[in-house]
Amino acid sequence: MTVEKKEKPKKKEVAVKKKPEAAEGPVVESKKIEEAKPEDIKPLEPVAEEKAVSEVKTTKPRARKSAKKEKTKAVVARGKRKEAIARATITPGKGVVRFNRVLLDSMGNKYIREIIREPLNYVPEAANSINISISVVGGGVMGQAQAARTAISNALIQYFGDLNLKEKLIAIDRFLVIEDTRRVESKKYKGPKARARYQKSYR
Repeated sequence: MTVEKKEKPKKKEVAVKKKPEAAEGPVVESKKIEEAKPEDIKPLEPVAEEKAVSEVKTTKPRARKSAKKEKTKAVVARGKRKEAIARATITPGKGVVRFNRVLLDSMGNKYIREIIREPLNYVPEAANSINISISVVGGGVMGQAQAARTAISNALIQYFGDLNLKEKLIAIDRFLVIEDTRRVESKKYKGPKARARYQKSYR
């Protein structure tokens, strides 16, 4: 006897429709972009952090502008003596005199102090109303002192604009106002200095 195998009924395949995947970001139709005018496009809003920064900036109180400083009158004059060059600066003040950033009264040599201060002795009424700063380079001690004296005299004349003061200083000492053009004579051969000669020996 033959046994007939019953075929199992096949399962019906059900077609599952896949949902379209959501695109990242807002979907914009191409037709609308083509139809949109440039006037209709709105600018993007700034990020929240930028908004916060802008708010902080606007909330800061405005700093008050400092009052402008009045320009003070200052005069610079030059003086020379041999190898020394001095520049004296006069400004309104209380009679402070500095020589290469050092107070003149603190200098040890009294004779040098008197040479530098000499022009101020002829204008005692104005000596306490100005400050003098002198910078000197080159030369020796006496050359620097005499160069500073000439520089102070010329600076006083320019600061007060008084021609009578110039005539007064020239009458006292010509080299208070006019630079001394004399220079050291140069050394020659056959001698240690300009005029001295080496000693002759016949031994």
